[in-house]
Amino acid sequence: MPMQLLLLLYLIGHVFAKEPPDVECRVVYLEYVECSWNKQGTPDINYTFSSWFYNDKETNCTTYVLENGIKTGCKQPYGNDNKRFLSFYTTLVHGNKSTTKGHELKNKVLLYPPVNVTVKNGSDFNLWFYWNQTKSNCAESDVRYRTNKRKWEHTKVSSGRQIFCINLPSSNSEYELQVRSRIGKDCGESIYWSNWSEPVVWGSNNSTDANLINSSMPVWTPVLFVVGIITLILLAVMLLHHERLRIYIIPVVPKPSLISHDIENWLQISKNLKENFKANYTERACPVREYCHVSQSDSESSDDFTCSVTTNQTDCSISSPVNQSEDLPTPCSSAASTVTVSSEK
Repeated sequence: MPMQLLLLLYLIGHVFAKEPPDVECRVVYLEYVECSWNKQGTPDINYTFSSWFYNDKETNCTTYVLENGIKTGCKQPYGNDNKRFLSFYTTLVHGNKSTTKGHELKNKVLLYPPVNVTVKNGSDFNLWFYWNQTKSNCAESDVRYRTNKRKWEHTKVSSGRQIFCINLPSSNSEYELQVRSRIGKDCGESIYWSNWSEPVVWGSNNSTDANLINSSMPVWTPVLFVVGIITLILLAVMLLHHERLRIYIIPVVPKPSLISHDIENWLQISKNLKENFKANYTERACPVREYCHVSQSDSESSDDFTCSVTTNQTDCSISSPVNQSEDLPTPCSSAASTVTVSSEK
């Protein structure tokens, strides 16, 4: 009877005995590996925890996370950024019982929330938000913003970009924005988003936090734009009107005269041009006389008729013989010309 009772108690103890808790791990801020075993509740006993990456030595936990004096987690140094692509192993030990489990941490990375979130109203009248993030070349961002405390709107920002724009915001509205980040697809997408950043506010009531750069558009700026446009329109109208009524001042045309110097003054010829028209050479004058004409009837009265013209060549004269058969005009010398006619009867 006592033996049967002991056997019954042993079997009942195995049935109601609790299984070791499940361990979950993730890489936090790329600084340490955080593991916890309180997902099913706070355990009743304290476990001893140890872990290691593939091809590394097993190390015991040095920093436990406590909850009411019970160990519920552990933080282990992370080391190299690329270690998350290696398998990670954990062991829970209590008494003679131990449980070992393997983990893949590639997609289990938690980043810091974005910092230095600022807002600026740009020269293009758009609202620009900027922030900083560790591991910025691999981090993609999720932006949420709302207007006048309404429902949040979400927009994804691709990896490597840390800027967001709201087009043509209204100066009468209030805009609030927050950002969170995670490792993007290019570096092994993580399932964990970071916490939301501190909110920044821009709008009508000018309520901002310490990180906000308030550069809102002054109220008088639109007025200046309107005044400038009206001024340009008025100038254009005045210019067109002036073109239609333009008065052209034409100098009085002087009355021309036959006096050479009056014509020159009227034409306003420069001195150099006048000098070019002046003659710089001399030419001898050639006097001209009438031709002497000898008719053929006179030559018939004689047997032999001779007519000659002699001129002085220095006086631009021409000497030409005259035959009996030709009845041509003969030029006479302007200076010393001699005409000799001989006849034999």
